[in-house]
Amino acid sequence: MTSPHRFPAEADCEQNTKMVESMAMLAIDSPPLAAPYLDKLNPAQRRAATHGVGVEHPAPLLVIAGAGSGKTNTLAHRVAHLIVTGVDPRRILLMTFSRRAAAEMIRRVERIARNVVGDGASVLTDALNWAGTFHGIGARLLRNNAEEIGLDPAFTIHDREDAADLMNLVRHELGFSKTETRFPAKGTCLAIYSRCVNAEASIEAVLGTAYPWCVSWAEELKALFAAYVEAKQRQNVLDYDDLLLYWAQMMGDPEIAAEIGGRFDHVMVDEYQDTNRLQASVLLALKPDGKGLAVVGDDAQSIYSFRAATVRNILDFPAAFSPPAEVVTLDQNYRSSQAILSAANGVIDLASERFTKNLWTDRAAGSAPRLVTVRDEADQASFIAERVLANREAGETLKEQAVLFRASHHSGPLEIELTRRNIPFVKFGGLKFLDAAHVKDVLAVLRFVENPRDRVAGFRAMQLLPGVGPNSAQRVLDRVEQAADPRTALLSSPAPQRAGADWQDFVATIEALQSGGPGWPAEIERIRLWYAPHLERRHEDATARQADLIQLEQIASGYPSRERFLTELTLDPPDATSDQAQAPHLDEDYLNLSTIHSAKGREWSSVFVMNVVDGCIPSDLGVGTEAEIEEERRLLYVAMTRAKDNLDLVVPQRFFTHGQSSTGDRHVYAARSRFIPTTLLTHFEQTAWPRVAAQTQAPRPQGSGPRIDLQARMRGMWR
Repeated sequence: MTSPHRFPAEADCEQNTKMVESMAMLAIDSPPLAAPYLDKLNPAQRRAATHGVGVEHPAPLLVIAGAGSGKTNTLAHRVAHLIVTGVDPRRILLMTFSRRAAAEMIRRVERIARNVVGDGASVLTDALNWAGTFHGIGARLLRNNAEEIGLDPAFTIHDREDAADLMNLVRHELGFSKTETRFPAKGTCLAIYSRCVNAEASIEAVLGTAYPWCVSWAEELKALFAAYVEAKQRQNVLDYDDLLLYWAQMMGDPEIAAEIGGRFDHVMVDEYQDTNRLQASVLLALKPDGKGLAVVGDDAQSIYSFRAATVRNILDFPAAFSPPAEVVTLDQNYRSSQAILSAANGVIDLASERFTKNLWTDRAAGSAPRLVTVRDEADQASFIAERVLANREAGETLKEQAVLFRASHHSGPLEIELTRRNIPFVKFGGLKFLDAAHVKDVLAVLRFVENPRDRVAGFRAMQLLPGVGPNSAQRVLDRVEQAADPRTALLSSPAPQRAGADWQDFVATIEALQSGGPGWPAEIERIRLWYAPHLERRHEDATARQADLIQLEQIASGYPSRERFLTELTLDPPDATSDQAQAPHLDEDYLNLSTIHSAKGREWSSVFVMNVVDGCIPSDLGVGTEAEIEEERRLLYVAMTRAKDNLDLVVPQRFFTHGQSSTGDRHVYAARSRFIPTTLLTHFEQTAWPRVAAQTQAPRPQGSGPRIDLQARMRGMWR
């Protein structure tokens, strides 16, 4: 795995001030529009890249970037154009939705800038050190301003699982785990809390719209959330949502808001359609008048409402300022054939509200996308496997093909069929690298070293020892939490009765790491060696898991400090083999399986979309409101626009559903998705598979009885 891009620390940037300023003197003197590196952009991309360049307080900008329209390339050209025309890169804030996206953006900016300033481009892009995710930038600003807002800068950050564990501890302490009627589980409680924070909505509103079965618990949940917040503060931990919430609250102070907003001449946000209300509040607090603010996104690809993202942010952006923000639309597509684009345009044209945009391309029309009717999920799997192999024989690798589905469990029958036919595949949207138990064990020890008040980390780390159970660990953690010096309290704590020498070994390891003995990143190796006998004891496949921990060491080497490693790894975890249904190194080629949500931003030559029927797309759980239905429409649009050359939408006439019948699981007959009405069928080639079966067998209406009454025949044999 490659090391992450390492942005220089602020002290390093100050040391490089003179070098950056001298490199800025090399900025081109010609008018911005004469820059030769912009010649490769189309007119709309060029308008977006050059908007407000050379203006002291440029007006706000909204770039509506259609699927495959070169959004990343345009944004990279805008950043590069700002830098080479004299804007101080240290005064540019660039927020993306992953650290990898930020690193890739900087690499592109450097390549573009090198055309103007030569090898000095790396000096300028290294100074572009305010590039990252909303959460990453928020964590950095909170540490920088910790004293002003009463926060200990040594806070650690809980990922979702750790936050749920802490929520569960508080839930148990309040007695909610023993209520007469079922109280929401820890994951549901955390999801409700997160939705309230990110949507800036009251608990009553969130329960009423998203969790109606929990409405009767509103008062208890308020008490739980209050206690959860107090527990985090005692333990000096923040969760994901706190990084945005504290940032937004900090920006409520006019002096702090003016100081932070004044650091940046230009603020740019990628994938703005995926932001929530809290992120929009942070952005507007940074630039209340919108001057120097530019956001890029596509309302037609807003599909993450389950994370509290709202399409309203991008739809309402222009009117948030006076005069309104300038809107530039990128509608030339560089990915798909015109036939695929025409069908996708037809689907999204029926949306109730959107920015007008019809994707077009210079490419040839190509073959029409296919609507393929099959009998059931078994035939769907057989059809896809057959077509994938046929495409491979025609010269298209498996890697150039993908199968997309609405929910992860939809691919079950297909995975069986692919395995039977010996077709290797990788499935995206499964277990992540940092979710593996052994990786979380090592990180818990490291987090406990960083912050001994982190109760969840300490609870997990201590229970790795034989003879240490929940009660023993809790007694030690209570002592640590109440002490003025938590490190001394841990070292002087009596050993749990049954822990023996393992306890002394654990405490010695913690003491050595806290004293800075091994140094960074050797601390990871020290923990791995300490953990080795416990790994052997706890897991039968310890050898394979050791390889993951060695990989964790390699990842750690790309970070300058323990604090930076824990922060960025928690906020933007890497993928590894644990994310894959079958490791790709077992075969040189493999088919891509992915949920539609995980496929966003990617592209393949051939794409198969499974279960394009009502009940799946739209999901039967996503048709409660018009807003939910519209998001399901956008989901199909995103799936269709992943295809470059060939697109198959598969329509099983019946499929298996879970828990929808009083008699148990059952098959139901399905209708083609409502998002492809009869008026759009001219955009598709309609076919059935298998062809012979399609000609001779029509779907039988539900409840019409058996085709052949074999029981009657059996009775008749003896009469």
